[in-house]
Amino acid sequence: MKPTDAVTTARAVAERLREDAVERQHANQPPLAEIDLLRESGLLAVDPDDHRTTHAVTRLVSAGDASIGHLLGYHYLHLWRASLYDNEELARSLRHDVVADRLFVAAVSNPRDTITATEGGDAVSVSGRGAFATGCAVADRLFVSATRADRTARHVIVVRRSAEGISHPPDWDNLGQRLSASGSVIFQDVQAGPGDVLGTFPAGEDESSPRWVRLSLVSLAFQAVLTQVLVGIVEGALAEAARYTRESSRPWPGSGVENAVNDPHVLVGYGHLDADLRAARLLADEATRAFAEADAAGLALTSTERGRAALAVSAAKVVSSRTATDATSRIFELTGARATARSSGLDRFWRDARTLTLHDPLVYKAQELGTSFLTGKVPPITAYS
Repeated sequence: MKPTDAVTTARAVAERLREDAVERQHANQPPLAEIDLLRESGLLAVDPDDHRTTHAVTRLVSAGDASIGHLLGYHYLHLWRASLYDNEELARSLRHDVVADRLFVAAVSNPRDTITATEGGDAVSVSGRGAFATGCAVADRLFVSATRADRTARHVIVVRRSAEGISHPPDWDNLGQRLSASGSVIFQDVQAGPGDVLGTFPAGEDESSPRWVRLSLVSLAFQAVLTQVLVGIVEGALAEAARYTRESSRPWPGSGVENAVNDPHVLVGYGHLDADLRAARLLADEATRAFAEADAAGLALTSTERGRAALAVSAAKVVSSRTATDATSRIFELTGARATARSSGLDRFWRDARTLTLHDPLVYKAQELGTSFLTGKVPPITAYS
């Protein structure tokens, strides 16, 4: 799919998701129908190496439904990162199968998970429990990060959703991102073959090596995708609030106007929120550009260059997070008390934003930026930056 076609399709999918977003959130069912919508649209097959397009598509879909935008953004991320590992043949076959069979990909890779891989003969046995396994309950292929039983290395293993021994406890009932299927996943002696191992990383591997620096872009990819989802939430919230203001809001008697859209306080309020959104959008696009350039450098990427990209992503994450929580709350000041009715669904934007902004502590992103500003040092490589 061409980039322009992908963007056009994403707009149509977002509108389709927006139409019944409130009803679907209230029902709180696994997003199987939503994944089928992504399959039918062709968006799952967008080139995962084209970060500008995948990030734009992620943001557009997130404006219609942040949970589904989140799932789609991670799908692209996992397909992209597959090519960074050792098993090139498996990475290629995954991309082929995604296009040919319209597969959806998810992963369990929380740094705090306790999933182990035990090798024996020609098989690898995976056991353990993973938390916040976004999309795994509805994915066709799962990327599993597991520590070898002897703790000498870590594996990234690809398993099929239908593999025996995989279960998904119904424990995702959180404040927001309710349709992101981000509950737990349990592996009980799940069998995989040597050809299913995407990559292996020895314990104590030199973190200054070109291979490691390149692999460390994965943590930046997660942050850049979440930034685009947050900006999409603001876009969706302002569009929905503006629609409500035009069609349902009543002017305050003291305003002296007959329509809410003519109330000067409402106009100023939307003006501030629009300015904040523009700033967040520009920073998110700058983060995507910096990330794409770092990725394009391949194994020639230096730790300093990687650090500069991390700063761009952190700046965008800080501003998009603050904008998302602020804008999704302030829209109620512009729509009025009746907009707090459950039927309006405007609360979903704040709930989604608040949930996503707790993915990892934002203060550490701000600390990285402050350290760089005062000392010139680039951020260290971590699981979250």
